[in-house]
Amino acid sequence: MTATAPLDVLIVDDSAAIRKILQRVLRQTDLPLGEIHEAGDGTEAIDILQTRTFGLILSDINMPQMDGLQLLARLRQMEQHKTVPVIMITTEGGQGKVMEAVQLGASGFVRKPFTADQIKEKLTGIVC
Repeated sequence: MTATAPLDVLIVDDSAAIRKILQRVLRQTDLPLGEIHEAGDGTEAIDILQTRTFGLILSDINMPQMDGLQLLARLRQMEQHKTVPVIMITTEGGQGKVMEAVQLGASGFVRKPFTADQIKEKLTGIVC
């Protein structure tokens, strides 16, 4: 029996509070977590992704500089990141942006405000 390799995670959100909440929620899951990195927007995330890879990315949709949809589109063009599961975190009430995210290759989405159970449920089956 082999142990599952630790999962390195990138959290991308312009709210430091949301990033901290997501970190805490991730640590409450049963996932074997490695390092958790944070980025304040898509541009910062791309900078980080130039030098390392992740097993999971959680990204807000609405951010300054480069939003989550633009980040997702860029990721899917990058050979080393095109298959990384990306969960979109959104306040969007309408289906438009969510459908666009799915078409761009998002693995799923969670609406804000979210609960720890919603995040755990979304991750189960995607990274497990």
